[in-house]
Amino acid sequence: MPNPTNVLAATGNGLIAIVKRDCPTCELAGPVLATLQQTGQVDVYSQDDPTFPEQVSKVIDDRELAASYNLDVEIVPTLIRVQNGKETDRTYGWDIAEWSRVAGESVGEGLPPIRPGCGAANVEPAALRMLKIRHGETGLKARSVALGGKEDDIEAAFARDWSDGLPVVPPTESRVLAMLEGTSRDSQEVLGIVPPNLDPCTVEKAAINAVMAGCKPEYFPVVLAALDATLDPAFNMHGVLATTMYVGPVFVVNGPIAQRIGMNGKHNALGQGNRANLTIGRAVQLIIRNVGGGKPGSIDRAALGNPGKLSYCFAEDEAGSFWRPLSTDFGFNEGDNTVTVFAGYGLQGVVDQKSRDPESLARSIAECLKAMNHPKLWPAADAILVVCPEHERTFKAAGWSKTDLMKRLMDLMTGPADALIQGEGGITEGLPESRRGTSASKFREGGLLIVRAGGGAGMFSGIITGWSASGDRGSLPVIKAIGN
Repeated sequence: MPNPTNVLAATGNGLIAIVKRDCPTCELAGPVLATLQQTGQVDVYSQDDPTFPEQVSKVIDDRELAASYNLDVEIVPTLIRVQNGKETDRTYGWDIAEWSRVAGESVGEGLPPIRPGCGAANVEPAALRMLKIRHGETGLKARSVALGGKEDDIEAAFARDWSDGLPVVPPTESRVLAMLEGTSRDSQEVLGIVPPNLDPCTVEKAAINAVMAGCKPEYFPVVLAALDATLDPAFNMHGVLATTMYVGPVFVVNGPIAQRIGMNGKHNALGQGNRANLTIGRAVQLIIRNVGGGKPGSIDRAALGNPGKLSYCFAEDEAGSFWRPLSTDFGFNEGDNTVTVFAGYGLQGVVDQKSRDPESLARSIAECLKAMNHPKLWPAADAILVVCPEHERTFKAAGWSKTDLMKRLMDLMTGPADALIQGEGGITEGLPESRRGTSASKFREGGLLIVRAGGGAGMFSGIITGWSASGDRGSLPVIKAIGN
């Protein structure tokens, strides 16, 4: 809490009034304050204009808002009774009875009995952040890095290896405090242990990296849930980093929050151009890098990597969908705000512009899925099938639910293993000889996820291929509820 001692001591005994010109109720109270100043001691502080109220002979300039902050003023006008340097009573807004009681005399004759006050300038978010910084009351614990007077902020981040290769937003105290306003969680709450260095990540450290990624405060609850999912042992972020495969976290957001913060699940949903999509995923990746130390060439051993390791995050397009959203597959209700993390890479196209019946389209999708990673690797990895709206309409017209499509795909991708044996077809890759005469399935049970996304025109769905160590062997998809 701010310390009001100095302001109260300066008054000693009497009244303190806090006003601002940009407040009709303060204008109404101006003549009353002038009368009180004539009959006794009242210190009038003006938040925005030291000449206001004009009727008052002496006004103390509080445009720096120090007195208002120290007195913890929330509404103007505020009237405070002071005795022996201590506050004994206060009222705010305009209420003749209350003002008369605090003032100790009848005031406001002829004025309306009650009028609401206005928000004080010192509680406006930007001003409050500035005041907390000035008074050393931010509550931030992270080490502050001072830059040289001629040092460029953007270049300094590159020089200190804080960047993912793109410019980052300098995480000033004001910006970090603004980001923390996006959540009700305590800034020093530990969210989890971040691999590979196994360092703890607080909400504050997450906020710093969310600022660097370019997030808005309203995105921050999604960042926190995405980080929570990523740090879940079942996802195995350390393994995702250490593998030489191309994988990284892929995030799918469900629920009303996606629309509320402006996420994209439609045209170019998996591409560029949407701030929320790109910065939420980037924030988590920066946390893994800057808090956990997961940098390319060290623990991050990806042989090729993929552009999605900068950020791979999108919303499922639930509006108008015939199918239940992905979140319901994990036991959540429609309308719940969730984020699912999946260890995946790239995007393999499913181009079928001619199928007009569900069986033909399902067979097309199955053939594309069979080629995932390698046509002879069964099972090879989990996958997310991203079904575009036009393809979904084909299934809708025939009454196929998502469950129906899933069942048919799994049937189509189960069969004799003989053609998949090492050496068959002149290809050394494949299953061991011991699998000859057995049956094989391209996916483990539960290894295929289906979501709906994409533009309304274009029969182009896609496959996000997962890590070869999917499932209990390495990484499972993890879903978390998005809180406040």
